[in-house]
This record gives sequence, structure tokens and C-alpha cells, in this order.
Amino acid sequence: MARKRKERDSLGEVWVPADALYGAQTQRAIDNFPVSGQPMPEAFIRSLLDVKAAAAKANGEVGALPKLMVASIVSACDKLLESASLMQHFPVDVFQTGSGTSTNMNANEVIAELASGILSSTVNPNDHVNCSQSSNDVIPTTIHVSVAREINSQLLPALAHLVEVIDQKGKTVKQYCKTGRTHLMDAMPVTMAQSLSGWSAQVRQNSENLTQRMPNLLQLAQGGTAVGTGVNADPDFAASFCRFLNERTKLQFLPASNRYALISSQNTAIELSGELKAIAVSILKIANDLRWMNSGPLAGLGEITLESLQPGSSIMPGKVNPVIPEAAAMAAAQVIGNDTAITIGGQSGNFELNVMLPMIARNLLESITLLSNSARLLADKAIAGFTVNEQRLQESLHRNPVLVTALNPIIGYEMAAKIAKQAYKDGRPIIEVALEKTDLSREQLERLLDPRRLTGD
Repeated sequence: MARKRKERDSLGEVWVPADALYGAQTQRAIDNFPVSGQPMPEAFIRSLLDVKAAAAKANGEVGALPKLMVASIVSACDKLLESASLMQHFPVDVFQTGSGTSTNMNANEVIAELASGILSSTVNPNDHVNCSQSSNDVIPTTIHVSVAREINSQLLPALAHLVEVIDQKGKTVKQYCKTGRTHLMDAMPVTMAQSLSGWSAQVRQNSENLTQRMPNLLQLAQGGTAVGTGVNADPDFAASFCRFLNERTKLQFLPASNRYALISSQNTAIELSGELKAIAVSILKIANDLRWMNSGPLAGLGEITLESLQPGSSIMPGKVNPVIPEAAAMAAAQVIGNDTAITIGGQSGNFELNVMLPMIARNLLESITLLSNSARLLADKAIAGFTVNEQRLQESLHRNPVLVTALNPIIGYEMAAKIAKQAYKDGRPIIEVALEKTDLSREQLERLLDPRRLTGD
């Protein structure tokens, strides 16, 4: 049998693994919440440790904790952040008490255990590590901190990379003209570069919209403690906390203009999730366009050929599938699902506290990871390397009866429609039918029906 030790909290005694750094409250959470087997994301735990370190320093500055104890708590946080086995100390399930109290106490207990060894004196999880704090302001604060860091370090750079790769690819394929499609049906021609510019503009706008949400994300609930009033926290604690946190994160966090809103609701998270959903929709659009353009290669559109990355079938030899766009599409679908859960979570702000905080944190961080990785994969393994099948483009382009749209101002919509229908019926190039049904010369028709001219490029 595994060795265990006895720990005590306000409810009584609990048996804990002998080598665990956590204590009784963490063990109760492990026992009470065997829901998903998923702990809180590592990015969240890392930010939580930075929050605890900054809180300790702020407590030292306002005189709530002695300097040596502050140093031991900060040192414990830094030691954990440097540890390759960090997450083994934070096993509490995402689906726990809605305030995230179990995760907050998990951190308090682990830090206290390490800090006690460093100080050679007892550091208490509640009285010392959690000094001037409550789970009710720590967890909302950590949501903002972890999400802001991941957006700045992962998602915004990934979106910028995707835009750069799309724009560069547009320059290399600008000479190709293709049949445009609306309703998945043949429409007027566009250049390949024009199609790609639409992707680029979508993603660029997504990035700009996300950036505009950052000021709200940088406001923190810390200092509000239990219900927003700041009970048991020095009036100067919040400002001091943000200053020390900014030193650790290199971001510009500041005390919330209204702490009651950030503790009782999650509007900022909901707004951010909406932006993440919009990015997912852009990713999904690009992925589906790539799949359609690559479809076939014989019985589909076959306009481009994506890089062959792996065999596509366990039974059909030689088959190669658009695996990167498919993976990105599934990731986008998950982000859209995460947004729905976050929206429901935001509705659970009852009076002075939202009680779906761990799920909101987990979903936001997962969505950021999925979108960051999908954007880079689409850029590097799909868009950058695809080749254009020029012969296939030309075959469909010059047989496209919709080109007759260019003749509308000269022969009228009704006659143009008759020509298009005849060309469809006979499977003939539009120029041949137009020669028979109009007085226009071949030279005039070749100029008027030139696909490249019709793109306006």
C-alpha cells in the first residue's frame, strides 16, 4: 500500500499521500471531484503562482507579512515555476467548486509546504499564503492574467504569422485567374491572389478586434477579497499587487475600476470568447476553401494540390487527404462549442459571485491554444506549400458561361441569359455561342470576355 500521512483542516482529519506537497483541502477536492480527469490548464497554474508571489510581495509592502516569510513564499513560487514536474502538484479537476476554491487552496497548500521548508518555520496556507486574498478575487484575477499572457505570447503572434504567410502566398500566385464561386456554383472570375486577400483581411480584422478587448482584460479583481469590498485587505494592497505582478509578467495590469463586476460576472471572458469564436469561424472558412480547392483530384475541383503529409486511407492505396484543414476545422468546431459553454458560465453570476469560473478559465485557455496551433499549421503545412493546377483552372475558366455577365451592358440581361443557357446545354465555350447570337466580332468578344480583365486586377 502507498504510504500516507494524516493532515487536518477545519472539517477534521484526512489521509494524504506521504510525498504530496498538498494538504487536506486538496485531498478532499481530489476525492470529491472525480469528474473529467482533467486538471486546470498549466498556463492557469503558472499564472496562479505568479499571482501568489505578487500578493506576497504586496503583503510585505503594506506590512501584512514579515519580510522573511514573503521571501519564502516568493521563493516557493519560483521553485515550482522552474520545476519540470509542476503539474503533479496540482491534480484538482476542472469541474470542482464553481469559485475555484479548491484550486486556490491547492496552490496555497503546496506553496506553504515548500515555503515552510525554506523558512524553517510554519507558513500557513490560509493565514500567510492567502493573506489579503479570497478565492473569489484570486481566481477571476488569474483568469485575466493567464488569458492575457496566452493571447499576447501565443495567439496574436500566430495570427500575425498566418496573415504574413497568406499575403506572401498571394504574391506568388497573383498570375493565376480562376472561376469564382457563389452558392458553390460558377460565378465571375477572380485571381487567386484576390481570393487569398479575403482570407488575410478576415484574420487581420480578427486580430485587431481581439487587441481592442485587451484593456478590459488587464483590469484585475484582486483586492476585492470575498465580495468586492476588500475586507481583510489593506487599501493599498491592490495597487501594490499589480505593480509586483507587472514586474513578473511584463504586462500592464491595473486594479479594476469596479471589483464587484469582476467578481460577480464574467463579461470580459464572454466578450473575449466571442472574439475567439469569430477567429474560429475565419479558420473554418479558410480550411473549407482549401479542402474544396484541393478536392478530387480528378472528380473534384482540383484547382490546387496540398502538400502530401501522410497516407489517406487504410484500404485505398495512393489516396491522400487534406489532413491539416480537417484538423483545423475540428479545432474551430471545439472553440465554437467552448464559447457556448462560456456563455452559459457567464449566466451563473449569482449576486456577488460567478460560480463557473474553473470551466470558463479552462475553455478560454483551450480555445486560445487550439486557435494558435491551428493558425500556424494552416499557414505552414497547407497555405505555404500548396501548388496551383493551372491547366485545370484554365479548362473551367474559359468554359464558364457566367462570363456572359460582361456582355449585359451591350446586349442586355435577357439575351445574355439565353446565351449562357445555350452554352450550358451544349457544353460549348461562351464565346462560340455569343458569336452566333450577337453582332459582336470575335476580337470584341475576346476582349470583353477576357477573364483577367473581368477581375479588375
